[in-house]
Amino acid sequence: MPKKKGPNPNLMYERQIHHQGYRFILGMDEVGRGAWAGPVTVGAVCLPLDRRDLNKILTDVRDSKVMTPRQRERTDETIKETALAWGIGSATNSEIDEHGINPATKLAMGRALDDAISRFPNFQPDCLFLDAMIWPEKAAELPQITIVDGDARSLTIAAASIIAKVWRDQHMRDLDTELPQYRFGTHKGYGTGTHTWAIKTFGATPLHRMSYAPVQKAEASRND
Repeated sequence: MPKKKGPNPNLMYERQIHHQGYRFILGMDEVGRGAWAGPVTVGAVCLPLDRRDLNKILTDVRDSKVMTPRQRERTDETIKETALAWGIGSATNSEIDEHGINPATKLAMGRALDDAISRFPNFQPDCLFLDAMIWPEKAAELPQITIVDGDARSLTIAAASIIAKVWRDQHMRDLDTELPQYRFGTHKGYGTGTHTWAIKTFGATPLHRMSYAPVQKAEASRND
């Protein structure tokens, strides 16, 4: 269930940076960090801050976690129609197992940035807005603003959280058609009783993050 709806994220941080001369602020947010299966996915969005009606157009944009699937899908379309640029990047469960979740998230961030530039060849960000993350590998190239609870405070980061969530949820629904016994379309790879039962019953799949302790525990229980 979505969390209780809170106040809309706003453009306060964006306006402050915009007044310092930064025009193309690319907000990033990740989803799937705590899931047991599937990728970690990052959305990247640059909004047209010069538009006076921007708040009105994106009035329904919030932290993706407090929205219903239908609300996210509707606003996903609006965000993509309104944005100056947007992109999606993911890192696989295998990359998470090999590198760890933080390095894998940064891989996904780099792919989201590359995807935005590929989709919009004339676009080049001049500042990044990150949700409680730091990306030191990019610091020399791009100024970064890290905002705690950014998806609840910054409209740009909230928009990024929505397009990432919509993409990843659809990806997990697609996997559900291939492996229906695991119910990926229901729990999206996160830890639930149903997911634990499926691993114990059918075993872990090549989509599972075997470095995660709950997956290891469920798999070990199956082999007992």
